[in-house]
Amino acid sequence: MNFKEELITLSAMVNDYLLKHFDNLSDNVSEKKLIEAMRYSIMGGGKRIRPVLTLAIAKMMSKDVSEVMPFAAAIEMIHTYSLIHDDLPAMDNDDYRRGKLTNHKVFGVAMAILAGDALLNEAFELLLKSATQSAENAKQFAEASLFVATAAGKQGMIAGQVIDMESEGKQTTETTLKDMHKKKTGALIKASILAPAICLGASSEHIKALNNYSENIGVAFQIKDDILDVESTTEELGKAIGSDAKNKKTTYVSLYGLEGAKTMLNEVTQRAINDIDIFGERAWFLKEIAYYIANRTH
Repeated sequence: MNFKEELITLSAMVNDYLLKHFDNLSDNVSEKKLIEAMRYSIMGGGKRIRPVLTLAIAKMMSKDVSEVMPFAAAIEMIHTYSLIHDDLPAMDNDDYRRGKLTNHKVFGVAMAILAGDALLNEAFELLLKSATQSAENAKQFAEASLFVATAAGKQGMIAGQVIDMESEGKQTTETTLKDMHKKKTGALIKASILAPAICLGASSEHIKALNNYSENIGVAFQIKDDILDVESTTEELGKAIGSDAKNKKTTYVSLYGLEGAKTMLNEVTQRAINDIDIFGERAWFLKEIAYYIANRTH
């Protein structure tokens, strides 16, 4: 199977799982409008890179992807909630996401806030329920779930968003920029890779290699986002471009220039690939997805 086929296959597995999960919520919850708002964003497209990485770790470790599917789904719910809240008028004030109207433009600001809150809670309901059903590796499952919670919280993604908000309209240092994206973008990407590895009992040597890989593709992901905000189009990206410059945000492009950012992107991508040489041929998909992140057009 080639990379494109594997990516489509894993993405479809995630989508099928999420679709069934939210179909069941629609049947069992009286607050239909809330579920509709949650479903609007969670099933609104997207590359599914984070949950695909989670399933890819299981496959690389020769495990059944069903063992880590709750982590894949939960991380995508957390990521989606963060996008709903990022798009709100009090944050980035965006009208479009993935080529569609943002959640608050369709359902109103109040319902969008609640939909985001509900997605975050749904993620941990799913993980806790799955942990109680995991008799053989309940401790590892709980440790992996804690890793996800930390990545999403005050030390991770939310902390990065706070730095981002407080940096608007002023030039920030390279150190602040890297710290912001390590938390805002990188933490959840790292969780999508390390949580399944922890849950499935990976060795400390393998955890270290995957940690380094995840940090480098997290940086690559953000550098590419900054480049796309300059080079892409609204039609291709599915949201307004040029927002970083408009909001006077410090980015890898503003700090290093467009060509400098591209050079840095190539360097961190190659480091990510080298990080997982320890896995040999089993890491082929993880290496290909590093190239995919660096070369994506949206």
